[in-house]
Amino acid sequence: MTEDHAVEHMTGFEALMWDLERNPLMSTAFTNLTILDRVPNRAALRSRMLRATRRVPKLRQRADPSPGPLGTPAWIEDPEFDLDHHLRWVNLGGSATREDLNEFVAGFSVHPFDWGRPLWDFVLIEGLADGRAAMAQRMHHTITDGEGGIKLSVEFLDLRRDAGEQPVEADTDDESGQPSSADPQSAGDAAENPTDGPRGWTEWTGVVGDSMKKTTEQVTSAWSGFADSMRNPSSTADSLRSTVKQIPTTRRVSDLWSERSLRRWFGCIHLELDQVITAAHALGGSVNDFFVTGAAGGAGAYHRNHDSPVDELRLSMPVSTREHSEMSDTAGGNSFTPTTTMVATGQMDPAERFASIHDALNEVKAGSTGSSIDSAVGVMNLLPSAAIAAAGERIAGAVDFVCSNVRAAPFDLYIGGALIEANYPLGPLAGTAFNLTTMSYRGRLFIGLVVDTAAVSGPEELLAEIDREYEALFAAAG
Repeated sequence: MTEDHAVEHMTGFEALMWDLERNPLMSTAFTNLTILDRVPNRAALRSRMLRATRRVPKLRQRADPSPGPLGTPAWIEDPEFDLDHHLRWVNLGGSATREDLNEFVAGFSVHPFDWGRPLWDFVLIEGLADGRAAMAQRMHHTITDGEGGIKLSVEFLDLRRDAGEQPVEADTDDESGQPSSADPQSAGDAAENPTDGPRGWTEWTGVVGDSMKKTTEQVTSAWSGFADSMRNPSSTADSLRSTVKQIPTTRRVSDLWSERSLRRWFGCIHLELDQVITAAHALGGSVNDFFVTGAAGGAGAYHRNHDSPVDELRLSMPVSTREHSEMSDTAGGNSFTPTTTMVATGQMDPAERFASIHDALNEVKAGSTGSSIDSAVGVMNLLPSAAIAAAGERIAGAVDFVCSNVRAAPFDLYIGGALIEANYPLGPLAGTAFNLTTMSYRGRLFIGLVVDTAAVSGPEELLAEIDREYEALFAAAG
Protein backbone atom coordinates (compact mmCIF):
# COMPACT_ATOMS: atom_id res chain seq x y z
CA MET A 1 0.00 0.00 0.00
CA THR A 2 2.90 2.34 0.76
CA GLU A 3 4.26 2.01 -2.77
CA ASP A 4 0.83 2.58 -4.29
CA HIS A 5 0.48 5.84 -2.38
CA ALA A 6 4.00 7.18 -3.00
CA VAL A 7 4.01 10.93 -3.53
CA GLU A 8 4.38 11.91 -7.19
CA HIS A 9 6.13 15.15 -8.07
CA MET A 10 5.68 17.29 -11.15
CA THR A 11 8.18 16.74 -13.92
CA GLY A 12 10.55 19.55 -14.78
CA PHE A 13 8.35 20.71 -17.66
CA GLU A 14 5.20 20.63 -15.50
CA ALA A 15 6.98 22.65 -12.83
CA LEU A 16 8.00 25.21 -15.44
CA MET A 17 4.39 25.64 -16.55
CA TRP A 18 3.35 25.88 -12.92
CA ASP A 19 5.79 28.74 -12.31
CA LEU A 20 4.76 30.55 -15.50
CA GLU A 21 1.18 30.51 -14.21
CA ARG A 22 2.14 33.33 -11.82
CA ASN A 23 1.40 35.55 -14.81
CA PRO A 24 -2.20 34.78 -15.89
CA LEU A 25 -1.33 35.78 -19.46
CA MET A 26 1.05 32.81 -19.61
CA SER A 27 -1.54 30.20 -18.59
CA THR A 28 -1.30 26.85 -20.37
CA ALA A 29 -4.82 25.72 -19.44
CA PHE A 30 -6.87 24.61 -22.43
CA THR A 31 -10.56 24.02 -23.06
CA ASN A 32 -12.67 21.93 -25.41
CA LEU A 33 -16.23 22.68 -26.49
CA THR A 34 -18.25 19.54 -27.22
CA ILE A 35 -21.57 19.93 -29.06
CA LEU A 36 -24.18 17.29 -28.14
CA ASP A 37 -27.35 16.42 -30.04
CA ARG A 38 -29.37 16.51 -26.83
CA VAL A 39 -29.04 16.97 -23.09
CA PRO A 40 -27.27 13.92 -21.63
CA ASN A 41 -28.58 11.85 -18.74
CA ARG A 42 -27.21 13.52 -15.62
CA ALA A 43 -26.99 10.38 -13.50
CA ALA A 44 -25.21 8.44 -16.25
CA LEU A 45 -22.73 11.25 -16.88
CA ARG A 46 -22.03 11.75 -13.19
CA SER A 47 -21.50 8.03 -12.76
CA ARG A 48 -19.02 7.96 -15.65
CA MET A 49 -17.11 10.95 -14.29
CA LEU A 50 -16.98 9.54 -10.77
CA ARG A 51 -15.61 6.31 -12.20
CA ALA A 52 -13.03 8.27 -14.21
CA THR A 53 -11.75 10.06 -11.12
CA ARG A 54 -11.33 6.69 -9.40
CA ARG A 55 -9.39 5.23 -12.31
CA VAL A 56 -7.23 8.31 -12.90
CA PRO A 57 -5.72 9.34 -9.55
CA LYS A 58 -4.50 12.76 -10.70
CA LEU A 59 -8.11 13.87 -11.16
CA ARG A 60 -8.48 13.66 -7.38
CA GLN A 61 -5.11 15.26 -6.61
CA ARG A 62 -4.11 18.88 -6.10
CA ALA A 63 -0.71 20.47 -6.52
CA ASP A 64 1.29 21.13 -3.37
CA PRO A 65 4.15 23.68 -3.62
CA SER A 66 7.61 22.20 -3.25
CA PRO A 67 9.30 22.35 0.16
CA GLY A 68 12.64 23.56 -1.19
CA PRO A 69 14.24 25.57 -4.02
CA LEU A 70 15.31 22.45 -5.97
CA GLY A 71 12.11 20.48 -5.53
CA THR A 72 9.06 20.45 -7.78
CA PRO A 73 5.43 20.63 -6.65
CA ALA A 74 3.94 17.34 -5.51
CA TRP A 75 0.61 15.80 -6.47
CA ILE A 76 -1.26 14.98 -3.27
CA GLU A 77 -4.73 13.57 -2.65
CA ASP A 78 -7.36 16.24 -2.10
CA PRO A 79 -8.98 15.14 1.16
CA GLU A 80 -12.01 17.30 0.38
CA PHE A 81 -12.44 16.16 -3.22
CA ASP A 82 -15.98 16.87 -4.39
CA LEU A 83 -17.01 15.82 -7.89
CA ASP A 84 -19.77 18.41 -7.90
CA HIS A 85 -17.17 21.17 -7.69
CA HIS A 86 -15.60 19.96 -10.94
CA LEU A 87 -18.71 18.76 -12.81
CA ARG A 88 -21.43 21.39 -12.97
CA TRP A 89 -24.56 22.25 -14.98
CA VAL A 90 -25.63 25.66 -16.26
CA ASN A 91 -28.71 26.73 -18.20
CA LEU A 92 -28.46 29.59 -20.70
CA GLY A 93 -32.22 30.20 -20.67
CA GLY A 94 -33.60 28.18 -23.58
CA SER A 95 -33.00 30.71 -26.36
CA ALA A 96 -29.19 30.91 -26.35
CA THR A 97 -27.60 31.10 -29.80
CA ARG A 98 -24.30 29.56 -30.86
CA GLU A 99 -22.76 33.02 -30.43
CA ASP A 100 -24.04 33.11 -26.84
CA LEU A 101 -22.52 29.69 -26.26
CA ASN A 102 -19.17 30.77 -27.71
CA GLU A 103 -19.14 33.86 -25.50
CA PHE A 104 -19.85 31.77 -22.42
CA VAL A 105 -17.08 29.30 -23.24
CA ALA A 106 -14.57 32.08 -23.98
CA GLY A 107 -15.13 33.48 -20.48
CA PHE A 108 -15.03 30.03 -18.93
CA SER A 109 -11.68 29.29 -20.58
CA VAL A 110 -9.86 32.05 -18.66
CA HIS A 111 -11.63 31.71 -15.33
CA PRO A 112 -8.91 31.11 -12.72
CA PHE A 113 -8.56 27.66 -11.20
CA ASP A 114 -8.91 27.09 -7.49
CA TRP A 115 -5.30 26.08 -6.81
CA GLY A 116 -6.34 24.27 -3.65
CA ARG A 117 -8.28 21.71 -5.72
CA PRO A 118 -7.59 19.40 -8.70
CA LEU A 119 -6.98 21.52 -11.79
CA TRP A 120 -9.91 20.62 -14.03
CA ASP A 121 -13.51 21.75 -14.56
CA PHE A 122 -16.34 20.38 -16.73
CA VAL A 123 -19.56 22.30 -17.33
CA LEU A 124 -22.64 20.81 -19.01
CA ILE A 125 -24.52 23.60 -20.80
CA GLU A 126 -28.28 23.45 -21.37
CA GLY A 127 -30.77 26.03 -22.64
CA LEU A 128 -29.60 26.34 -26.25
CA ALA A 129 -32.16 27.58 -28.76
CA ASP A 130 -31.84 24.58 -31.08
CA GLY A 131 -32.48 22.03 -28.32
CA ARG A 132 -28.91 20.80 -28.33
CA ALA A 133 -26.57 20.81 -25.36
CA ALA A 134 -22.85 21.34 -24.95
CA MET A 135 -20.04 20.51 -22.59
CA ALA A 136 -17.02 22.70 -21.89
CA GLN A 137 -14.03 20.79 -20.53
CA ARG A 138 -11.09 22.72 -19.10
CA MET A 139 -7.85 21.24 -17.79
CA HIS A 140 -4.49 22.62 -16.80
CA HIS A 141 -1.58 21.46 -18.90
CA THR A 142 0.26 20.10 -15.88
CA ILE A 143 -2.17 17.16 -15.68
CA THR A 144 -2.79 16.44 -19.35
CA ASP A 145 0.60 15.19 -20.55
CA GLY A 146 0.21 11.78 -18.96
CA GLU A 147 -2.33 9.11 -18.19
CA GLY A 148 -4.70 11.52 -16.45
CA GLY A 149 -6.02 13.61 -19.32
CA ILE A 150 -5.73 10.94 -22.01
CA LYS A 151 -7.34 8.18 -20.00
CA LEU A 152 -10.11 10.52 -18.88
CA SER A 153 -11.16 11.06 -22.49
CA VAL A 154 -12.18 7.40 -22.78
CA GLU A 155 -13.42 6.81 -19.24
CA PHE A 156 -16.53 9.01 -19.51
CA LEU A 157 -17.42 8.26 -23.14
CA ASP A 158 -19.70 5.55 -24.53
CA LEU A 159 -19.67 3.76 -27.86
CA ARG A 160 -23.48 3.51 -28.10
CA ARG A 161 -26.34 5.82 -27.26
CA ASP A 162 -28.08 3.10 -25.26
CA ALA A 163 -25.04 2.03 -23.25
CA GLY A 164 -27.16 2.28 -20.13
CA GLU A 165 -26.71 4.03 -16.82
CA GLN A 166 -24.17 2.67 -14.38
CA PRO A 167 -25.38 3.44 -10.85
CA VAL A 168 -22.96 5.46 -8.77
CA GLU A 169 -23.45 3.03 -5.88
CA ALA A 170 -22.14 0.17 -8.04
CA ASP A 171 -19.07 2.13 -9.11
CA THR A 172 -16.91 1.31 -6.11
CA ASP A 173 -13.22 0.58 -6.17
CA ASP A 174 -11.22 -2.29 -4.77
CA GLU A 175 -7.74 -1.69 -3.41
CA SER A 176 -6.24 -1.95 -6.89
CA GLY A 177 -8.10 1.18 -7.96
CA GLN A 178 -10.23 -0.66 -10.53
CA PRO A 179 -14.05 -0.63 -10.40
CA SER A 180 -15.64 -3.69 -8.89
CA SER A 181 -18.10 -3.82 -11.79
CA ALA A 182 -17.51 -2.79 -15.39
CA ASP A 183 -19.84 -1.53 -18.07
CA PRO A 184 -18.80 -3.30 -21.31
CA GLN A 185 -20.24 -0.50 -23.42
CA SER A 186 -18.03 2.28 -22.02
CA ALA A 187 -15.18 3.57 -24.14
CA GLY A 188 -12.77 2.93 -21.31
CA ASP A 189 -13.65 -0.75 -21.20
CA ALA A 190 -13.44 -0.97 -24.99
CA ALA A 191 -9.86 0.26 -24.71
CA GLU A 192 -9.13 -2.69 -22.42
CA ASN A 193 -11.21 -5.09 -24.53
CA PRO A 194 -10.75 -3.83 -28.13
CA THR A 195 -13.02 -6.48 -29.64
CA ASP A 196 -15.97 -4.83 -27.87
CA GLY A 197 -15.45 -1.54 -29.71
CA PRO A 198 -16.10 -0.42 -33.29
CA ARG A 199 -13.58 -0.85 -36.08
CA GLY A 200 -10.89 1.80 -35.57
CA TRP A 201 -11.06 1.89 -31.78
CA THR A 202 -8.02 -0.40 -31.36
CA GLU A 203 -5.94 1.83 -33.63
CA TRP A 204 -7.02 5.02 -31.90
CA THR A 205 -6.35 3.75 -28.37
CA GLY A 206 -3.05 2.31 -29.63
CA VAL A 207 -1.96 5.79 -30.67
CA VAL A 208 -2.99 7.13 -27.26
CA GLY A 209 -1.17 4.37 -25.38
CA ASP A 210 2.03 4.71 -27.38
CA SER A 211 1.91 8.48 -26.90
CA MET A 212 1.69 8.07 -23.11
CA LYS A 213 4.59 5.59 -23.14
CA LYS A 214 6.73 7.88 -25.27
CA THR A 215 5.93 10.91 -23.11
CA THR A 216 6.91 8.99 -19.96
CA GLU A 217 10.20 7.91 -21.56
CA GLN A 218 11.00 11.47 -22.61
CA VAL A 219 10.24 12.92 -19.17
CA THR A 220 12.36 10.22 -17.47
CA SER A 221 15.25 10.82 -19.85
CA ALA A 222 15.04 14.60 -19.48
CA TRP A 223 14.92 14.46 -15.70
CA SER A 224 17.85 12.01 -15.59
CA GLY A 225 19.89 14.32 -17.77
CA PHE A 226 19.02 17.26 -15.55
CA ALA A 227 20.16 15.33 -12.45
CA ASP A 228 23.44 14.53 -14.16
CA SER A 229 23.98 18.20 -14.96
CA MET A 230 23.47 19.06 -11.29
CA ARG A 231 26.34 16.72 -10.42
CA ASN A 232 28.52 18.24 -13.13
CA PRO A 233 28.96 22.04 -12.84
CA SER A 234 30.68 22.24 -16.21
CA SER A 235 27.73 20.51 -17.88
CA THR A 236 25.32 22.84 -16.08
CA ALA A 237 27.19 25.88 -17.36
CA ASP A 238 27.05 24.51 -20.92
CA SER A 239 23.32 23.91 -20.57
CA LEU A 240 22.81 27.42 -19.25
CA ARG A 241 24.63 28.93 -22.23
CA SER A 242 22.54 26.75 -24.57
CA THR A 243 19.35 27.80 -22.83
CA VAL A 244 20.17 31.50 -23.08
CA LYS A 245 20.76 31.10 -26.82
CA GLN A 246 17.26 29.61 -27.20
CA ILE A 247 15.51 32.60 -25.63
CA PRO A 248 14.52 34.92 -28.50
CA THR A 249 16.25 38.30 -28.63
CA THR A 250 13.68 39.83 -31.00
CA ARG A 251 10.15 40.96 -30.38
CA ARG A 252 7.08 39.70 -32.16
CA VAL A 253 6.82 40.83 -35.77
CA SER A 254 3.32 42.32 -35.72
CA ASP A 255 3.05 45.93 -34.61
CA LEU A 256 -0.71 45.70 -35.09
CA TRP A 257 -1.10 42.91 -32.51
CA SER A 258 0.97 44.45 -29.73
CA GLU A 259 -1.40 44.68 -26.75
CA ARG A 260 -2.21 41.78 -24.40
CA SER A 261 -5.05 41.13 -21.95
CA LEU A 262 -7.23 38.39 -20.46
CA ARG A 263 -10.19 39.31 -22.67
CA ARG A 264 -11.07 36.40 -24.95
CA TRP A 265 -13.22 35.79 -28.02
CA PHE A 266 -13.94 32.34 -29.40
CA GLY A 267 -15.22 31.34 -32.82
CA CYS A 268 -15.19 28.14 -34.84
CA ILE A 269 -15.53 26.62 -38.31
CA HIS A 270 -15.24 23.10 -39.68
CA LEU A 271 -13.90 21.50 -42.85
CA GLU A 272 -14.52 18.10 -44.40
CA LEU A 273 -11.42 16.02 -43.73
CA ASP A 274 -11.54 14.09 -47.02
CA GLN A 275 -11.64 17.33 -48.98
CA VAL A 276 -8.71 18.74 -47.02
CA ILE A 277 -6.66 15.57 -47.57
CA THR A 278 -7.36 15.64 -51.31
CA ALA A 279 -6.51 19.33 -51.62
CA ALA A 280 -3.37 19.07 -49.49
CA HIS A 281 -2.04 16.17 -51.57
CA ALA A 282 -2.83 18.01 -54.80
CA LEU A 283 -0.81 20.97 -53.52
CA GLY A 284 2.08 18.70 -52.56
CA GLY A 285 1.80 18.63 -48.79
CA SER A 286 -0.09 17.48 -45.70
CA VAL A 287 -3.27 18.29 -43.82
CA ASN A 288 -1.17 20.19 -41.30
CA ASP A 289 0.38 22.29 -44.09
CA PHE A 290 -3.12 23.11 -45.32
CA PHE A 291 -4.29 24.03 -41.83
CA VAL A 292 -1.34 26.32 -41.05
CA THR A 293 -1.44 27.95 -44.48
CA GLY A 294 -5.03 29.02 -43.83
CA ALA A 295 -4.02 30.55 -40.51
CA ALA A 296 -1.06 32.42 -42.01
CA GLY A 297 -3.01 33.63 -45.05
CA GLY A 298 -5.87 34.86 -42.88
CA ALA A 299 -3.48 36.65 -40.51
CA GLY A 300 -1.78 38.38 -43.43
CA ALA A 301 -5.09 39.46 -44.97
CA TYR A 302 -6.20 40.90 -41.64
CA HIS A 303 -3.01 43.00 -41.45
CA ARG A 304 -3.53 44.31 -44.99
CA ASN A 305 -7.14 45.19 -44.16
CA HIS A 306 -5.85 47.38 -41.34
CA ASP A 307 -3.11 49.11 -43.40
CA SER A 308 -0.35 47.20 -41.64
CA PRO A 309 0.94 44.71 -44.26
CA VAL A 310 3.50 42.18 -43.10
CA ASP A 311 5.40 39.63 -45.18
CA GLU A 312 6.02 37.17 -42.33
CA LEU A 313 4.80 36.43 -38.83
CA ARG A 314 6.29 34.19 -36.17
CA LEU A 315 4.31 31.02 -35.48
CA SER A 316 4.64 28.74 -32.46
CA MET A 317 3.57 25.15 -33.02
CA PRO A 318 4.13 21.79 -31.31
CA VAL A 319 6.05 19.40 -33.55
CA SER A 320 6.41 15.64 -33.22
CA THR A 321 9.66 14.49 -31.58
CA ARG A 322 9.14 10.79 -32.29
CA GLU A 323 12.05 9.22 -34.15
CA HIS A 324 11.32 8.02 -37.69
CA SER A 325 12.27 4.46 -36.74
CA GLU A 326 9.57 4.51 -34.08
CA MET A 327 6.82 5.60 -36.45
CA SER A 328 4.11 3.12 -37.36
CA ASP A 329 0.56 3.16 -38.62
CA THR A 330 -0.73 3.21 -35.06
CA ALA A 331 1.93 5.15 -33.16
CA GLY A 332 2.89 8.32 -34.98
CA GLY A 333 2.93 12.02 -34.29
CA ASN A 334 1.84 12.21 -30.69
CA SER A 335 5.01 13.31 -28.88
CA PHE A 336 5.69 17.02 -29.32
CA THR A 337 8.10 19.82 -28.54
CA PRO A 338 7.21 23.53 -28.92
CA THR A 339 8.88 25.23 -31.87
CA THR A 340 8.79 28.60 -33.60
CA THR A 341 9.19 29.50 -37.26
CA MET A 342 8.47 32.36 -39.64
CA VAL A 343 5.54 31.83 -42.01
CA ALA A 344 4.64 33.72 -45.18
CA THR A 345 1.76 36.17 -44.71
CA GLY A 346 2.26 38.57 -47.62
CA GLN A 347 -0.08 38.85 -50.57
CA MET A 348 0.64 35.89 -52.86
CA ASP A 349 -0.92 33.01 -54.72
CA PRO A 350 -2.40 30.47 -52.23
CA ALA A 351 -0.46 27.59 -53.82
CA GLU A 352 2.77 29.58 -53.49
CA ARG A 353 2.06 30.27 -49.82
CA PHE A 354 1.26 26.59 -49.27
CA ALA A 355 4.60 25.55 -50.78
CA SER A 356 6.49 28.08 -48.67
CA ILE A 357 4.85 26.98 -45.44
CA HIS A 358 5.26 23.30 -46.35
CA ASP A 359 9.02 23.88 -46.65
CA ALA A 360 9.17 25.93 -43.44
CA LEU A 361 7.34 23.32 -41.38
CA ASN A 362 9.45 20.49 -42.80
CA GLU A 363 12.62 22.38 -41.90
CA VAL A 364 11.41 22.93 -38.33
CA LYS A 365 10.35 19.31 -37.98
CA ALA A 366 13.69 18.05 -39.28
CA GLY A 367 15.60 20.17 -36.78
CA SER A 368 13.38 19.42 -33.78
CA THR A 369 14.68 16.71 -31.46
CA GLY A 370 13.29 17.74 -28.09
CA SER A 371 16.72 17.64 -26.44
CA SER A 372 17.11 21.40 -26.48
CA ILE A 373 13.81 22.05 -24.75
CA ASP A 374 14.64 19.37 -22.18
CA SER A 375 17.92 21.05 -21.25
CA ALA A 376 16.28 24.46 -21.23
CA VAL A 377 13.60 23.25 -18.83
CA GLY A 378 16.18 21.73 -16.50
CA VAL A 379 18.22 24.90 -16.26
CA MET A 380 15.26 27.29 -16.11
CA ASN A 381 13.86 25.44 -13.13
CA LEU A 382 17.03 26.39 -11.21
CA LEU A 383 16.13 30.05 -11.53
CA PRO A 384 13.99 32.06 -9.09
CA SER A 385 10.29 32.13 -9.97
CA ALA A 386 10.48 35.78 -11.00
CA ALA A 387 13.30 34.99 -13.44
CA ILE A 388 11.38 32.03 -14.86
CA ALA A 389 8.34 34.25 -15.43
CA ALA A 390 10.50 36.90 -17.10
CA ALA A 391 12.10 34.31 -19.42
CA GLY A 392 8.67 32.90 -20.32
CA GLU A 393 7.33 36.36 -21.08
CA ARG A 394 10.35 37.08 -23.25
CA ILE A 395 9.82 33.91 -25.25
CA ALA A 396 6.09 34.63 -25.67
CA GLY A 397 6.95 38.21 -26.60
CA ALA A 398 8.60 36.95 -29.77
CA VAL A 399 5.60 34.91 -30.97
CA ASP A 400 2.69 36.33 -32.96
CA PHE A 401 0.27 33.37 -32.93
CA VAL A 402 -0.06 29.67 -32.17
CA CYS A 403 -1.36 26.70 -34.18
CA SER A 404 -1.94 23.15 -32.97
CA ASN A 405 -3.32 19.96 -34.52
CA VAL A 406 -5.08 17.33 -32.37
CA ARG A 407 -6.28 13.88 -33.38
CA ALA A 408 -9.50 12.46 -31.91
CA ALA A 409 -11.71 9.43 -32.61
CA PRO A 410 -12.79 8.80 -36.23
CA PHE A 411 -16.16 7.34 -35.18
CA ASP A 412 -19.26 8.30 -33.16
CA LEU A 413 -18.94 8.76 -29.41
CA TYR A 414 -21.61 9.44 -26.80
CA ILE A 415 -21.88 11.12 -23.41
CA GLY A 416 -24.72 10.00 -21.19
CA GLY A 417 -26.83 8.96 -24.18
CA ALA A 418 -26.10 12.14 -26.17
CA LEU A 419 -24.19 11.96 -29.46
CA ILE A 420 -21.05 14.09 -29.71
CA GLU A 421 -21.66 16.02 -32.93
CA ALA A 422 -18.60 18.26 -32.83
CA ASN A 423 -15.46 18.99 -30.81
CA TYR A 424 -14.00 22.49 -30.98
CA PRO A 425 -10.67 23.03 -29.18
CA LEU A 426 -9.72 26.25 -27.40
CA GLY A 427 -5.93 26.21 -27.20
CA PRO A 428 -3.94 28.35 -24.74
CA LEU A 429 -2.64 31.71 -25.96
CA ALA A 430 0.32 31.82 -23.53
CA GLY A 431 0.92 35.50 -24.27
CA THR A 432 0.26 35.45 -28.03
CA ALA A 433 -2.42 37.19 -30.12
CA PHE A 434 -4.44 34.10 -31.08
CA ASN A 435 -4.48 30.32 -31.04
CA LEU A 436 -5.95 28.32 -33.90
CA THR A 437 -6.31 24.63 -33.10
CA THR A 438 -7.94 21.88 -35.13
CA MET A 439 -9.29 18.55 -33.93
CA SER A 440 -10.24 15.76 -36.30
CA TYR A 441 -13.38 13.83 -35.34
CA ARG A 442 -15.93 11.81 -37.37
CA GLY A 443 -14.40 12.81 -40.73
CA ARG A 444 -14.24 16.54 -40.06
CA LEU A 445 -11.66 19.07 -38.96
CA PHE A 446 -13.21 21.12 -36.18
CA ILE A 447 -11.28 24.39 -35.91
CA GLY A 448 -11.39 26.66 -32.87
CA LEU A 449 -10.04 30.22 -32.84
CA VAL A 450 -9.24 31.85 -29.49
CA VAL A 451 -8.34 35.54 -29.68
CA ASP A 452 -6.98 38.09 -27.25
CA THR A 453 -9.26 41.00 -28.14
CA ALA A 454 -6.76 43.56 -26.88
CA ALA A 455 -4.47 42.36 -29.68
CA VAL A 456 -7.01 41.55 -32.41
CA SER A 457 -9.85 44.06 -32.25
CA GLY A 458 -11.85 42.33 -35.01
CA PRO A 459 -11.82 38.60 -34.21
CA GLU A 460 -14.84 37.87 -36.43
CA GLU A 461 -12.96 39.45 -39.34
CA LEU A 462 -9.88 37.34 -38.63
CA LEU A 463 -11.90 34.11 -38.59
CA ALA A 464 -13.62 35.11 -41.85
CA GLU A 465 -10.25 35.77 -43.51
CA ILE A 466 -8.92 32.39 -42.36
CA ASP A 467 -12.01 30.69 -43.75
CA ARG A 468 -11.58 32.54 -47.06
CA GLU A 469 -7.98 31.37 -47.26
CA TYR A 470 -9.14 27.76 -46.90
CA GLU A 471 -11.61 28.29 -49.73
CA ALA A 472 -8.83 29.78 -51.86
CA LEU A 473 -6.66 26.72 -51.15
CA PHE A 474 -9.47 24.39 -52.24
CA ALA A 475 -9.80 26.38 -55.47
CA ALA A 476 -6.02 26.36 -56.05
CA ALA A 477 -5.96 22.59 -55.62
CA GLY A 478 -8.60 22.22 -58.34
